[in-house]
Order: sequence, then structure tokens, then C-alpha cells
Amino acid sequence: MSKSMTGYGRGEAQGLSKQFTVEIKSVNHRYLEVFIRQPRQYAMLEENIRRFVQKFIQRGRVDIFIKVEELGEQKPEIKVDKEIAVAYYESLKDLADNLQISPDINVFQLVSLPEVIKLEEVEEDLEQVWQILQKALIQGLEQLVEMRKTEGESLKNDLLKRIDLLQKLSEQIYQRSPLVVEEYRQKLQNRIKELLTDYELDEQRLNQEIVYFADKSNITEEIIRLRSHFQQFTKSMALDEPVGRKLDFLVQEMNREMNTIGSKANDMEIGQLVVEGKSELEKIREQVQNIE
Repeated sequence: MSKSMTGYGRGEAQGLSKQFTVEIKSVNHRYLEVFIRQPRQYAMLEENIRRFVQKFIQRGRVDIFIKVEELGEQKPEIKVDKEIAVAYYESLKDLADNLQISPDINVFQLVSLPEVIKLEEVEEDLEQVWQILQKALIQGLEQLVEMRKTEGESLKNDLLKRIDLLQKLSEQIYQRSPLVVEEYRQKLQNRIKELLTDYELDEQRLNQEIVYFADKSNITEEIIRLRSHFQQFTKSMALDEPVGRKLDFLVQEMNREMNTIGSKANDMEIGQLVVEGKSELEKIREQVQNIE
């Protein structure tokens, strides 16, 4: 199934007293590029996220926005530096002995001294965070892929209609090409008769000129290659894998054949058909740019 490279997905997951919300947007790009915006404390998870995205998406620019909300009050961790407390106590006791006063020191006085008690944020286990974040990512990526599939199916239908039109145009060109030679023969004969009224027409020389013109304007090879490109394009659209680059290449080759036909045919009617075909090819090229 052909997929578009444009899509959007959103996922949520809860755990560790937090709400994880993931929003994912993708647009067309030649390769896969992933840009992540998330809280700085989760920067170490960025490579995990990139590898995870690659399981779902092969091409496109992907922007991921991760929002984390606290569901409850986060209590800081209280740490007591016992070594500093003991040092304070020994120093105060020594000071009291030197001053010959009673060292009336209690624990509440000690903990009020600088650096004895510290409030530290609880360090999160990134492995646990990753397990929860994955759930939100899966939801968002599945929604994104589903949207890309839906739009891809719409693009596929439109592209196949345009390819069918191109096939009809190319067949019209092919049917017209033998008539071009015959019309050239007739025009040449009439022109020669007008210019050489007193001379007999040299049929052998005329036939040589016609053969030369027919060979120079022959477009059979180009039509055959076009038919092959049309078949490859149609078959590629049915594959369940990224085909955007292949389709882009085929469109370039179709355009090349059309240009050659236009330059060789030397016929106004074929020229008009070629212009119409190139117009369709340009529309196809624009659409193909968004196929994964």
C-alpha cells in the first residue's frame, strides 16, 4: 500500500505520577529526518526515540513534541550530611570546652546549620520513563501511519488515473506517427511539382528523402519505453513498501521520452499531445514527491 509522507498522530500515557503526551507531525522529505522537542531531563532517551520511529516510518521529516505534566506534588528527597553534622558538633563541643561553658547542643540546632540538610529532586529512572513513553509513542505513530495510509490511497487513485490518461495519449501519438510520414510525402510531392513543373519527378530520389524523414522521425522505441515505464509505475503502486524514489525516477524517464518524441515527431498534432502529456507528468511529479 502506498503511503503519503504527510500525517499527524497523538498519544498519551500515564505513569510515575506523570502524564506523557506525544504529538507527531510528518511532511515529505527525501530521507528520514527526526526532530525531537522534549524536557531536557529526558535528553538521554533521544536515540531510543529515533530508533523507535524507524520501525514505523522510512521517509519524511518527522517532528515529535513531548510534553510531561506532574499528576501530583513531587516530594523532594531529604538528605542529611552526617559527616558535616558530626564536624559541627565536635567543633561546637571543642569551642564550649575552651570557653568553659556547657555544650548544650541538640539535633534541631545541628540541622539548622548550613549544608547539614539538603533537599534534592528525586532522580528518575530513565528506563521506567522509557517504558511509559513508548506507550504514548506507539499511539501517536499508529495514528500517524494510518493517516499516511489514507492519504496515500487517495494519492494512488489519482496517480493511476493520470497514468491511464498518459497511456491513452501515448497510444494516440503512436497511431498518429505513420500518418505524419505519409503527409510529409504528399506535401513534398506537391511542393516539388509546384517548383519543377517542366521536369519529370524523380521517384527514387523522393523515396530516399521519405525514408530518411521516416527514420529520423520514428518514435517506436520511445513509445515502447513509455509503455514499460507505465507498467512499472502501476506495479510499484501496488507494493507494500516505500516506492516514492522509484516513482520519482520513473516520472523523470517518462518526461525524457516525451521530450524526445516532441523533438522527433515534427508534427503539430503530436506536439499538442506531447504538451498535454508533459502537463500531466508535472502533476504526477508533484504528487509523487509526497509518496513515502
